[in-house]
Amino acid sequence: MRFCLNGATTMPYPLEDDITAAARAGFQGIEIWNDKLLRYLETHSLSNLSALLSKHNLTPVALCPLLIWPFRDTEPARASFHNAVDSAVALGIELLIACPDFQPARLSREQALEIHGKELRSLAALAADNGLRLAVEPIGGHTLVPGPTEAFDLIRRAGSPNNVGVVVDTFHYFRSQVTPTALEAIPLEKLYIIHVNDCEDLPFNELQDKHRLFPTLGVIPLEQQLSIIKSKGYDGDLSVEIFRPEYWSLPIQQIADDSYRYVNKLADALQVGTTRHMATTVA
Repeated sequence: MRFCLNGATTMPYPLEDDITAAARAGFQGIEIWNDKLLRYLETHSLSNLSALLSKHNLTPVALCPLLIWPFRDTEPARASFHNAVDSAVALGIELLIACPDFQPARLSREQALEIHGKELRSLAALAADNGLRLAVEPIGGHTLVPGPTEAFDLIRRAGSPNNVGVVVDTFHYFRSQVTPTALEAIPLEKLYIIHVNDCEDLPFNELQDKHRLFPTLGVIPLEQQLSIIKSKGYDGDLSVEIFRPEYWSLPIQQIADDSYRYVNKLADALQVGTTRHMATTVA
């Protein structure tokens, strides 16, 4: 698997620092945080960014997070998606990651999913026209798309576009109590990227992004879930994504170095087949 660093893990720092720190830590890839890209482009060009990535021998594997928002701020979300498509093409990024909207109280679940599916269909077509894949990211405790089963239901309502798949995010899947059976049911060709992280030992309904930890430091059964994914033949990107203010206060190189050290520790454990946590639910 290729190890990547997600820009959320180093949130307060600018994109150029993300790239330098990720490369120095040993990462092969980077997920570019869209807001950081927009700030970078206020004073630099996409050509500047391509040159910086090449200088550090770092592959931009994804641009995230984009929003599928048919129920609020729809036009700005669409415009942002269009801009992201243009940037991805220019930078050689093949994957866009999008988060779903929440179910409005005025709509039934069925109505909300149908409307959401139509919006996803439109965005997927734009991505496909530009040679890009689009990954839907289930969100822990989400009202419409808390896990992969619901994500594939949404994708089906969008017409099952060939270029649309899902993200596995260990925190979100743990928060939504996704089962091993649901994880096993994800088609390999539709599993586009894995966001890896751990979290504190709290009740599911109390968990928030700020409770994420470096891999192997918490209670998520990472070895169990990743063994399931590995047995399916997945050999793609494993990206460290953590939203923890305590980590954000550290020097960026320390954040990147620790991220790389702990994702390697997890990978080493998987190779020797040790088991740290086993559970009836899988993140």
